[in-house]
Amino acid sequence: MKPDALPVWRRRLFLTAGAATLAGAAADSAATPVWGARESSPADTLPEALQPGQWIWLAAETGGGPLLMLVSLTEQRAYLYRNGVRVAISTVSTGKPGHETPTGVFTVLQKDKNHHSSLYNNAPMPYQQRLTWDGVALHAGGLPGYPESHGCVHLPSEFARRLFAITHLGMTVVVARQGVSPTSTVHPGPLAPVRSDGSAPLDSPRLSEGEAWRWTPEAAPGDGPLALVLSLSDLRLVVLRQGLEIGRSRIVLRQGAPAPGWGTHAYVMGEGTLPGEVAGYPAGQAPAWFGLALPGQEAEAGQPLDRTALERVSLPSGFLAALLPGLRPGSVLVVTDQAILPSTTGPARRLIDDLPPH
Repeated sequence: MKPDALPVWRRRLFLTAGAATLAGAAADSAATPVWGARESSPADTLPEALQPGQWIWLAAETGGGPLLMLVSLTEQRAYLYRNGVRVAISTVSTGKPGHETPTGVFTVLQKDKNHHSSLYNNAPMPYQQRLTWDGVALHAGGLPGYPESHGCVHLPSEFARRLFAITHLGMTVVVARQGVSPTSTVHPGPLAPVRSDGSAPLDSPRLSEGEAWRWTPEAAPGDGPLALVLSLSDLRLVVLRQGLEIGRSRIVLRQGAPAPGWGTHAYVMGEGTLPGEVAGYPAGQAPAWFGLALPGQEAEAGQPLDRTALERVSLPSGFLAALLPGLRPGSVLVVTDQAILPSTTGPARRLIDDLPPH
């Protein structure tokens, strides 16, 4: 059977993060420069370890749901979230002094794959996604490791190509800077810090002392795909739908702490359930998870998650009973040794524009 004839969840198993190339872009214009790395860094690379021009791409593997992009001017990095889960990171170069990139909440107004500047000597701006009508946009461009653009957000060429292929008009882009924006948007983590429409920060409270789990499906009604993020360092499982948290639970690892450097791995739920009994699950209800080909982990594509791995993670029975009916083929599970709980607490802060578009 050809991959195109398979269900969506199985087609994802044929994807590998390094399969795409810049051949199409080269065919469009042989004279267009190529900026940045041509392939994704490994999925386990920490954002702060990325060198100028480097990026991480997991987005082809990680299911459906709304997209949100967050650009940190302070970090000179961009973060892409799908259904509330971080699926891509890239180094960027933003506006230099005198041409600063404005902070605030924007939407993609226009897309132009082969754009050339009308202001700067017809300079190529491949995979342009316009954020303001006066010239601020996302596009492929130079990446020296510091702000050097005239206000646009420069991206690596291959990252910009992949981003252009999956975004849509109206997608939200949040631009944040230290001293102007909430810390959670300047230094974002694995979970999206703002709603996918950019309307408000997401402030999911911690579980209180003695509270084992919380289930609030009314926060995102409907039957959209679920995304699960399990943090081995925080011992928490968070469930999201349409980019909003609908559940959170403490977990217990039956065999103690994970090995250092376990990293980040992702799985997609297949059809059917695991045969036989799986400890902690009602009979015949343990979901079958299959590995996804994250960068540097291509050999895991299609490999079933061992039942002993499921049994190692103990969830409260009430939380599991609420979660299982909502899982469908195509649901995604991300397991990471990175923290998902905020390191500090405090009152919610509103995102403020100091340089609104004009």
